[in-house]
Amino acid sequence: MSEPAICSAKGCRAAAMYAVVWNNPKIHPPEREKIWMACDAHRQWLADYLAVRGFLRRVDRL
Repeated sequence: MSEPAICSAKGCRAAAMYAVVWNNPKIHPPEREKIWMACDAHRQWLADYLAVRGFLRRVDRL
């Protein structure tokens, strides 16, 4: 049995409900996608953090 995904926000141990997909074009090739897991409470904060930096690709529901 696999472990449930946990939110990537610092200090949060809630179950993740979203995959926040991103890429830093300065250090990653275009085809590489990094993923932060997010609970409902941190989804928007994590997405906004990445969007401001131009790294956000999309947010997918798990």
